[in-house]
Amino acid sequence: MSSQPYWIARKGSALQGTLDIPGDKSVSHRAVMFAALADGVSHIDGFLEGEDTRATANIFAQMGVRFETPTPSRRIVHGVGVDGLQAPQGELDCGNAGTGMRLLAGLLAAQPFGSTLVGDESLTKRPMRRVTGPLALMGARIDTQDDGTPPLHIHGGQPLQGIHYELPVASAQVKSAVLLAGLYAQGDTTVVEPHPTRDYTERMLRAFGVEIDFEPGKARLRGGQRLRATDISVPADFSSSAFFIVAASIIPGSEVRLRSVGLNPRRTGLLTALRMMGADITEENHAEHGGEAVADLVVRYAPLKGTEIPVDVVPDMIDEFPALFVAAAAAQGQTVVRGAAELRVKESDRLAAMATGLRTLGLRVDETEDGATIFGGPLGSGTIESHGDHRISMAFAIAGQLSTGEVRINDVANVATSFPGFDTLANGAGFGLSARS
Repeated sequence: MSSQPYWIARKGSALQGTLDIPGDKSVSHRAVMFAALADGVSHIDGFLEGEDTRATANIFAQMGVRFETPTPSRRIVHGVGVDGLQAPQGELDCGNAGTGMRLLAGLLAAQPFGSTLVGDESLTKRPMRRVTGPLALMGARIDTQDDGTPPLHIHGGQPLQGIHYELPVASAQVKSAVLLAGLYAQGDTTVVEPHPTRDYTERMLRAFGVEIDFEPGKARLRGGQRLRATDISVPADFSSSAFFIVAASIIPGSEVRLRSVGLNPRRTGLLTALRMMGADITEENHAEHGGEAVADLVVRYAPLKGTEIPVDVVPDMIDEFPALFVAAAAAQGQTVVRGAAELRVKESDRLAAMATGLRTLGLRVDETEDGATIFGGPLGSGTIESHGDHRISMAFAIAGQLSTGEVRINDVANVATSFPGFDTLANGAGFGLSARS
């Protein structure tokens, strides 16, 4: 018997009900960081109780920030101000959180003390030069492994200078790291992107009182500003919602309502892609929480047809591709993805992992350097290697609902990093999913 947890996914029933998806991971990370740096006390509602986000909160606690947790998914953060962090006693463990590590690199590069950022086995393999490079241009000193991977050894006491930086590859995490360093830098810092990415950092900095100019593809702020404490309501995570959006779209007879889902326009490319394929997704109860658009999503089963995903939509759905691949598997005809090379440097090589897994279940998938062509068809049974990637695990949990037999998904422990309780929520909605170890 394996000591690693795994899932057995098999055909369940049509999905029904109203689902409350956990809070947005990207917003939760930033809410903790900015509240910690603010002057005063901030309240965070809807905080994601995942391992990644708790790791970020723990890191700030190690640097002298006091947190209260009156109820699950609530945090009261006693900010210490931009100049109030204290030197940590040991290494700062980011867990599986690439967002946490990259944003913290920018923030810690400006501190008077040195620090070391470490992560789990998966995070330790992820490239960090894309963030240490621009920070070095600002005057930061950050040492990595010879191949540019963590741990990150950050030298303290380095005066930073604002820069005008044009990103070679669109990345919200790199943009955010540079902007956070820019808060401490002399002069203005400007980041220009080849394609607009998620603007969570810009929106939330503004909510915390920072003067920042931003538009799609460009952001600019001046150094030396302080943050004011504020209250943040975290929307339901779109990337986590994606698995139920796809599942309800492809499992006959399904109809679900997902409440208060974050609809940041730089995040929702999956909705565009699925609607092109014929999905039945409607939006109700539009509102705004902490500068972020939210709405209820009502998703009903509809037969999907394969399509070519427009390249300009790809950056707005980079975390949702594992779910999209399963939608493509269930669609009639072929679905073509290009311009998604970024998927090869996520928690796993997601292109290879999804292609291999779908082939295991009997589908034809033609892989390319920056994408794949998925030929829809019936799904069989088999054993899937998730490579410790939470999104691969959840994607194949959906695939199992259309399988003619059982789908075993190995190494699912990391699902807790982004979506604790996924299997419980899924089974309550109608999935056939059992956890084993």
